[in-house]
Amino acid sequence: MLQISVIRENPEKIIQKLSVKNFNASEIVSDLLAIDEDRRKIQNELDHILHQQNTMAKEIGDMYKSGKKAEADDLKNKSSALKLTSQSLQTKLDELENRQMEELVKLPNLPSDLVPPGKTPNDNIVVHQEGNLPDMADTALPHWEIASKYDLIDFELGVKLTGAGFPVYKGKGARLQRALINYFLDKATEAGYQEVQPPILVNRDSGFGTGQLPDKDGQMYYVNMDEFYLIPTAEVPVTNIFRDVILKADELPVKMCAYTPCFRREAGSYGKDVRGLNRLHQFDKVEIVQVQAPDKSYEVLDEMVEHVSSLLRSLQLPFRVLRLCGGDMSFASALTYDFEVYSAAQKKWLEVSSVSNFESFQSNRMKLRFRQGNDKPQLAHTLNGSALALPRIVAAMLENNQTDSGVKIPDAIRAYTGFDSI
Repeated sequence: MLQISVIRENPEKIIQKLSVKNFNASEIVSDLLAIDEDRRKIQNELDHILHQQNTMAKEIGDMYKSGKKAEADDLKNKSSALKLTSQSLQTKLDELENRQMEELVKLPNLPSDLVPPGKTPNDNIVVHQEGNLPDMADTALPHWEIASKYDLIDFELGVKLTGAGFPVYKGKGARLQRALINYFLDKATEAGYQEVQPPILVNRDSGFGTGQLPDKDGQMYYVNMDEFYLIPTAEVPVTNIFRDVILKADELPVKMCAYTPCFRREAGSYGKDVRGLNRLHQFDKVEIVQVQAPDKSYEVLDEMVEHVSSLLRSLQLPFRVLRLCGGDMSFASALTYDFEVYSAAQKKWLEVSSVSNFESFQSNRMKLRFRQGNDKPQLAHTLNGSALALPRIVAAMLENNQTDSGVKIPDAIRAYTGFDSI
């Protein structure tokens, strides 16, 4: 959430910056400034009256002690009248603050100066590409056929049990999933991330804190009886561990990782682009999260990008890194790098990770701050990244490593799978 003080200082800059995200903020900013002006006027009036009340309370006490009961009673009546006025002003102030919050949460985060303009994924910029693209025969199988051939994943059974987008992993398919999860977690802990196992259901405050709510309300699974949401990513519960927390400067950086299943309602349209593992309602993912000081967050973003790169490199998957344009960024992000791996049989790039810096957008919503010595607390910066999401990693591994006799397992995870081929 943007800070009203920042909007007040330079509203035209806010409007211009958000236009990079193809968001027209003119009307909301204008409304916010009008509300803020009224709010500050009433706040000043209320502060003045409360000061008068405090002064009168002291005078009334002194008068009673001095035996000036009549004068004290008269001043007490005036104080009572001021109390009614202050209550009325407080009610108006609460209403204005609620209206201000309603407008503030409509504004997405400001994009970094590094964000390129653009409206669609076609406008994203490839900043790095690595690995040789596999040259497969035209008879190469897509991963859903490989999964069926070797009885690794049962998509039809998932439809029977739940619905489309909920596959059942079997045998070596299930073991491959578990191996990748453990491998990604081990690599994260080696890089200094503390592993946590958070809940996969969160309350509305947690969804609001990281920016999923109210923006993605319709895209999250909702348990209405308990008013809980199934998480779309471990980012939500892990980052919210620090909601309403003031950290000490020497506690930064905070580095955490977590494996969770993830749930997303928006599985997209029908067709080959969503076949098999390409897009699911439920999938497994290892997430890395950092809380950092503002002056170090972009350096840390680069480190997180390199961490994800090292995972893909170790799996011998050709990949590329894209800097997202304004129109393809999330609501809460200031700068995002997407990772894509090449799918040999489908002959296309598949997104497997997003690594983002949210600057103070999430921390302002969560009231996540840090304090340097005796200084006033300031907002921290939050970052996260998929390291990694499993479905499309598995899809690319199956397709790229297929042979006439089966599928080769990358050397890096053979100790985790317990087998070197399928």
